[in-house]
Amino acid sequence: MRRAAHESLTVALSALRAATGPTATPDELVGVLAVAEETRRALDRIMVDVTADLQRRGTFADRGYRSAAGALSDLLGWERFESRRRVVAADSVCPTVGLGGEELPARMPATATVFADGTASLRHVETIARVLSSGPATRLTPEQWAGAEIQLAGQTGAMTPTELHTWGMQLVELLDQDGAEPSDEPVQLNELRLSRFRTRPGGKITGRYDDAALFAAIAAVIDAGAAPRDPDDERPVPQRQAEALAEACAQVLDRGRLPETGGRRPQLVVTVRLEDLERRAAAASLEFGGALSAATLRQLACDAAVVPMVLSSTGVPLDVGRISRTVPDGLRRAVTARDGGCAWAGCDRPPSWCEVHHVVEWANGGPTELGNLVMLCSAHHRLIHHSLWEVRMVNGLPEFIPPSWIDRSRRPRRRPTPAPVG
Repeated sequence: MRRAAHESLTVALSALRAATGPTATPDELVGVLAVAEETRRALDRIMVDVTADLQRRGTFADRGYRSAAGALSDLLGWERFESRRRVVAADSVCPTVGLGGEELPARMPATATVFADGTASLRHVETIARVLSSGPATRLTPEQWAGAEIQLAGQTGAMTPTELHTWGMQLVELLDQDGAEPSDEPVQLNELRLSRFRTRPGGKITGRYDDAALFAAIAAVIDAGAAPRDPDDERPVPQRQAEALAEACAQVLDRGRLPETGGRRPQLVVTVRLEDLERRAAAASLEFGGALSAATLRQLACDAAVVPMVLSSTGVPLDVGRISRTVPDGLRRAVTARDGGCAWAGCDRPPSWCEVHHVVEWANGGPTELGNLVMLCSAHHRLIHHSLWEVRMVNGLPEFIPPSWIDRSRRPRRRPTPAPVG
C-alpha cells in the first residue's frame, strides 16, 4: 500500500510540475502555489499523525531513543527544531493513551480540527501550543484555557503564525488580569550563555545576574583589571572589561583551582599540526575558541597554563595498550584534539560535556589507544550503547553507521572535515 501511494504521489507531483511550464498563465501559476501549499499541509498532517502513532507504540524508545525529536532528526535529516515542531504538534493535536490504555482526546481539540482541514499550518499549531504554555496561560482556569484555545484556532485562517503569537499573548494576558500571585521573595534569574562562532574564531558570552551578590563579585573582578593600563591606553571600556574577564579566567586556570570537567582538570589546550610546527607554528587552534593567529599563539606559548598538543605520535601517550580501561589525561587530550567535542555528525557539544568511548569495548579486548577511542556527549554515548547505531574508525577518524530502519543502505555518517587553509 505504501509503495502504491508513493507511486501515485510521484505521478501527481509530476503533473503539478508540468502545470508550471512556459505556457502557463499567471493565474495558473498562482493556482499551482495554492495547490502546493495545500499539499504540503496535508503531508505535514500525515507526518504528525505518524509521529504520534509511533510515540504511542513506544517505537522510538524500543529502538534506543529517549527523545522522539532525536529519532526524527536522525531518520529524516531534520534540524532539531524541525523535529521538535512535529513532536509538539503530535502531543497537541493527536489523541493520546492514558495510563489505563484508554484513548484520550487531543490536548488542543479546536486546533486539531483546523489543522486537519488544512486551515492551520504546522507553524500555526506550534504557535498556539507555545502561547498556551506561556506563564499567563498556565494561570488560567481550565474553562478560560479551553476558550482561549478555541479563539486562537479560529484566527489561524486570517493571521500568520507571527501575528497569531502576538494576538494570542495579548489574549491570555487579558484573561489573566490578576497576574501571578505576589511573592515576598523576589524572583531571581542568573544565567550565562557561551556560544562559539561557527564561521570565524572566537565566541560570544551573554548573561544576566539578578543575584546582587554574585553580580557584585563578578563586577569587582572585572573592574580590578579593566582600568586603563597607562595614559595612552585608548581601548574602549567594553574592550577593557572583556579582556579583564579573560585575564582573570587565565589566572584561575594557571593556579589550577577548578574542579575537573569531563574527567580532567581544566587547562587551555593549544593544538598545533606537526607541519605547522615545523613551519615555526604559523597556525593553531584552541579547544573552545577556534583558530589562532601566529601572533596569539606566540603569546600563549609563554604561559605556563597552556598545554601544547602536537598532532603526532610524539610528546603524548597515544597508546597505553590494555593496562587501563580509564583514559589517561594525555590520551584524552589527543582524542579532544582530533574530535573537538562530540564526534557525532551535527552535534556541537564541547569536550567538557563529553565522555570517551571505546569503539571496540574494553571488555571485548579493545585497547585504550587513540585509534580505538571516540569522544561522545552523554546522549550519543547512550545511543551507541542502547540502539543499533554502530561506530567504527576509518583512516583514524570515527564514523557512525545508522540502523537499517533509519537508512536502508546504512551509509556511514561522519563530521565533515574542514578544508585545508592556505
